Amino acid sequence: METSTNTEPGAVPGNTTAAPVTHESTAAEAGHHAAFPPFDASTFPSQILWLVITFIALYIVMSRVALPRVGKVIEDRQDRLQKDFAEAARLKQESDAAVAAYEQSLADARRRAQTIAQEARDQAKAASEADRKRAEGDLAGRLEVAEARIAEIKGRALGDVDAIARDATEALVSVLIGGNITAEEAKRAVASSAAKGSGA
Repeated sequence: METSTNTEPGAVPGNTTAAPVTHESTAAEAGHHAAFPPFDASTFPSQILWLVITFIALYIVMSRVALPRVGKVIEDRQDRLQKDFAEAARLKQESDAAVAAYEQSLADARRRAQTIAQEARDQAKAASEADRKRAEGDLAGRLEVAEARIAEIKGRALGDVDAIARDATEALVSVLIGGNITAEEAKRAVASSAAKGSGA
């Protein structure tokens, strides 16, 4: 009587020494190879141990190397920002001082310009007044000279009138009475006639 064994296809017939492959062992091997190692519950303790070791190592590296560098970069940036703010404040103060100095110099220049203009007006007024007084003085001098000249001419004219009157008197007397009179007599006649005219 033959005994039939449930062998897998491809098994060597007649080999009675090999261990028979059953369906149960095949299913166990398939289940063992199908599980993902991180999800295998039997490896959880070792995974947690390596996670703790990795976390501690990463923490040490970060706290000893990376974090100090990051902190130094942040401090340097903060220092640069503070220096930039201080420089900006200093430049603002300098610009405000420059604007104030410019406005002050502009106000001083305006005051100086007004002072110079007033001085120029005063000088022009004084020069005009001096020219006017000088012109008035020259005019007064010329007027005096003219008056003296007129008085001289008038005196000469009056003298000439007396001489003309004497000559006319002598001519009239010689024509009217047919005789001659002396110059002294003609002079007295003219003087008496002038006296009568002035008295009238």
